[in-house]
Amino acid sequence: MIGVDDLPAINAALNGTAALLLTTGWCAIRRKRITFHKRCMVAAFSTSALFLCTYLTHKALVHGHHTPFPGEGAARAVYLAILLSHTVLAVVVVPLAIVTLRRGLRGDIARHKRLARITLPIWLYVSVTGVVVWWMLYGGAFGPAGRSS
Repeated sequence: MIGVDDLPAINAALNGTAALLLTTGWCAIRRKRITFHKRCMVAAFSTSALFLCTYLTHKALVHGHHTPFPGEGAARAVYLAILLSHTVLAVVVVPLAIVTLRRGLRGDIARHKRLARITLPIWLYVSVTGVVVWWMLYGGAFGPAGRSS
C-alpha cells in the first residue's frame, strides 16, 4: 500500500520520467520522427500532470506541512536557490506546456516550434530540479538516507 510518506519519492520518479520523455521527444524531432516525438511529448505532459496531482494530494494530506532542509550554510543557500527557481518556473511552465502541446497537436507547427524553443528548456529544468530538490531533502547527503547516526 502506498502511503503519504511515499508520495515525495513517487513525485521525484514522475519528474525524472518526464525529463527522460522530454529529452527523448527532443531527440526524436531532431531525427524527424514526428509520430514518436508526439507520443513522447504527450506522455511527458501526462506524466507531469500526474505529478501535479500527486504533489497536490501530498500537500493536502499533510495539511501544508513542509519538510525543512536539514543542511546549513552554503548547502542551504544552494538548496533555496534551486527551490526558488524550480517553484517560479514550475508555475510558468504550466501554461507554456499546454499551449505548446496544443499548437503541435493542432498542426500549427511554425508557432509550436517557436514556443517549444522556450518551453522545452524550462520544462526540462523544472523536471530535473524537482528530482534534485527531492534528493537534497530525502535521499542525498542531507536527507534521512545520508545522515549519520
